[in-house]
Amino acid sequence: MALYFGIDTSNYTTSAALLSGTGALVQHKRLLPVREGQLGLRQSDAVFEHTRQLPEMIEACFGERRAPLTAVGASVRPRDAEGSYMPCFLCGSGAARILGAAFGVPVYSFSHQAGHVAAALYSSGRLDLMEKRFICFHFSGGTTDCLLVSPGEPLRIELAATSLDLKAGQAVDRVGKMLGLGFPAGPKLSELALRFGEPKALRPVFKGEDASLSGVENQCAALLQRGAPPEEVAAHCLSYILAVARRMAENARLRFGDLPVVYAGGVMSSLFLRPVLEREGGAFAAPEFSSDNAAGIAVLTRFWHERKGIA
Repeated sequence: MALYFGIDTSNYTTSAALLSGTGALVQHKRLLPVREGQLGLRQSDAVFEHTRQLPEMIEACFGERRAPLTAVGASVRPRDAEGSYMPCFLCGSGAARILGAAFGVPVYSFSHQAGHVAAALYSSGRLDLMEKRFICFHFSGGTTDCLLVSPGEPLRIELAATSLDLKAGQAVDRVGKMLGLGFPAGPKLSELALRFGEPKALRPVFKGEDASLSGVENQCAALLQRGAPPEEVAAHCLSYILAVARRMAENARLRFGDLPVVYAGGVMSSLFLRPVLEREGGAFAAPEFSSDNAAGIAVLTRFWHERKGIA
C-alpha cells in the first residue's frame, strides 16, 4: 500500500500526517507553547519547540504501521515567493530528508501556504480543483491573502491581493489580548462574537486591490474604552475581517471571472465568519484542516509523486 508522509513546522504548530494511496489520513499536531501574555514566539524558540515536539508527532503518526513509505514531503518556506523564509521550517525539511534517506524514497518540498490550499481542497472534497483555476483565501496569523491558484508543480499560486499592514490573525490576537483571551485567541473571540449576533456592516479600508487592517485594532480599543461589551468588540473585529474577505472576493471575480472560491487558514475556521461566506458559495476546510497542519503537505506529496509517475 502506498503511504505518503507530510511534515509542517510552522511558527504556530508542529504537525505530521500520513496519507494512504486511497485517501485515508492520520494526522497529529500540537501548538507551540507560548507564554501567557505573549502573541507568538521568536524563531529560535520555535525551532527549539519543533525539535522537541516533532519526534513525538512522527511516532504518533506511524503507531503500529510498519509499511514502507512511498514518498515524503515537507513545507520549507512560508509562501511561494522570492525571499520567503523562516528558520522554523528547517526542522520539518530536515526531518523529511532523514526519512527520505532512510526509506530510499523521494522527498518533495512545498510552501506552507500551498499546504493550506491543498488541505482545504482535501477537507472540502474539492481535490478536483487541483487540475483547475480557482480563487483561494488564506487568512492566518501571517497572511491575509487572496490567491489565484492554477495547476502547476503541483500548484501555481499568484498573489492577487493582500493586507498592507496588520494581518487578519494578528488583528484577532491583538484584540483577543485586549479582552484577556489566551493565545491564539481565534476560537474564544469567535465564541464572544457569536453571542453578539449577526456580523456588523462595516466598510474596510482598501488601497487598490489591497486592504488595510491596522485601523481595526484602534477601533476595537476605542469601543472597549467607551464601555462596549466584549461581545461587541469581538464582533467588530471579525466583522471587519469578513468585510475585507467579501471585498477581495468581489474584486477577484471582476478580474478573473466566476471561478470557484476556497477558504483556508486558521482565521477562516471562525464560526462567526464561515456561515456568511458559505452562503455566498465558498468551500471551506474543516477546522482541523484550516489551522496549521501537515495534511495538505501529505496531499501535495501524493499528488505530485503520482503526477511524476515515479514507481
